[in-house]
Amino acid sequence: MRKRGCVYLDYQATTPVDPRVVEAMQPYFFDFFGNAASRQHAFGREAEQAVETAREQIAALINARPEEIIFTSGATESNNLALQGLMQYFPEKHVVTSAVEHPSVLACCQYLHMQGHGVTYVPPDAQGRIAPHAVAAAMTPETGLVSVMYANHEVGTINPVALIAQVARARQVAFHTDATQAVGKISVDVQRDHIDLMSFSAHKLYGPKGMGALFVRRGDPELRLAPLLHGGGHEQGLRSGTLNVAGIVGFGLACEICAQEMDSEAQRLRGLRDELAQRIIAAVPQVTINGHPNERLPGNLNISFAHVDAEALMMALTDVAVSSGAACASLGQKASTVLTAMGLSERQIKGSIRFGIGRFSSSDDIQYVARRVIEAVAVLREQSPLWRLEQDRS
Repeated sequence: MRKRGCVYLDYQATTPVDPRVVEAMQPYFFDFFGNAASRQHAFGREAEQAVETAREQIAALINARPEEIIFTSGATESNNLALQGLMQYFPEKHVVTSAVEHPSVLACCQYLHMQGHGVTYVPPDAQGRIAPHAVAAAMTPETGLVSVMYANHEVGTINPVALIAQVARARQVAFHTDATQAVGKISVDVQRDHIDLMSFSAHKLYGPKGMGALFVRRGDPELRLAPLLHGGGHEQGLRSGTLNVAGIVGFGLACEICAQEMDSEAQRLRGLRDELAQRIIAAVPQVTINGHPNERLPGNLNISFAHVDAEALMMALTDVAVSSGAACASLGQKASTVLTAMGLSERQIKGSIRFGIGRFSSSDDIQYVARRVIEAVAVLREQSPLWRLEQDRS
C-alpha cells in the first residue's frame, strides 16, 4: 500500500479502514444518527438494532455469545477494565502477567501494585514465548488473575494461550488475554482457548480507531467486574457512555470480513513476509530474525541488523513506513521491554526493525522495501567504524 509515495509496512501499529467498512459506517453519521439508548422512538431503535447486529458479528468471530461483548474505546481501556475491574473485588490478591505485555497491561499492573496487589512478571524464552509451566510456577494461593497476551505486538510470537488458561482454570483463577494483535489475523476461539476475559481493538483489523471490546465470559460462577466509568449504566453497567454507533457498525463489519477472509489472507501474508525475510537475508549479512520461527503472526517480521542503528535506518527509509517497537510506547524512546526480556543485547535491540505486512500490501511493495532496506543498510554500515573494523579483521 502506497500513499504520498510511501510504502506502508506498519500494520501492527494500525490498519487502514477497509473501504467496505467505511461504506457501512456512513449512513450512521446522518441517516441513522439516533442514540442507541433512546428506545422510545424509531431513531433510537434503529441505532440499537445496528449495535446488536454488530455485537453478533464480533461475537461470531471469536465464538462468543453476543451478551459477552462489552464495547469500549479500544484495547487499552479493555485491558484496564479487565484488570482493574476484576482486582477491585480482590484487594489482597496477586496478579501473574508476563514481562512482554503491551504497555497498557504493564502500566495497569504497576498501578495495581501501587494499590497493594502483588504482581509477578513471567519472563519469556529467547523467542518471546511464555511457557505454561513458568506461569504455574509464578502462581501462589493468593493469585486472583493471570493475564498473558495472545500474540506479541513487537516480534509476533504467538503464546500457547489455551495451555496457560488451563493452568489458571485448574486453580480456579480467572484468565485474561490481550488479543489485540491476534483477533482477525489468526483463529481465536474463546471456548477452545478457555478464555475468561479478552481485549481487542477495531483499528488492528481494518475497523475504525476509537473502538474496542472486552469479552467477559458468562456462566457459573459469574465474573464480577467493577466499572471504570460511572454514569447511565450502559453495556450491562460496565461501561457507561453514549455508544459510538457508527464505530460499532464498522467494528462489526470489519470482524465479519475477517471471519470470511482471514484464512486466505493469512496464507498470502505469510508468503509476503517470508519473501521479504529471504530477500533481506540473501543480500545482508549479520541479520537476525527475532521471535518464534513458526508460531508467529502471519504479517509480522522483526529483524535486528548488526552495526546499524534502527532510528538511523528508519530515517534513511523516508519512503517506507516501519517501526522500531510498540507504537503506544514509541514516544518514550526507551529500549524495547520485549526484546530486553527476550535477552537480546543492547546492540541487537538498537538495530531492530519491525515490518508489519497487511491486507493492502502487495508483492511489488515487498520487493521495493527489500531493495530500499538492502541499500540503506549498506550505506549505514559504510559509515560505521565498528563495521569497517570488523570487515578489516575478517
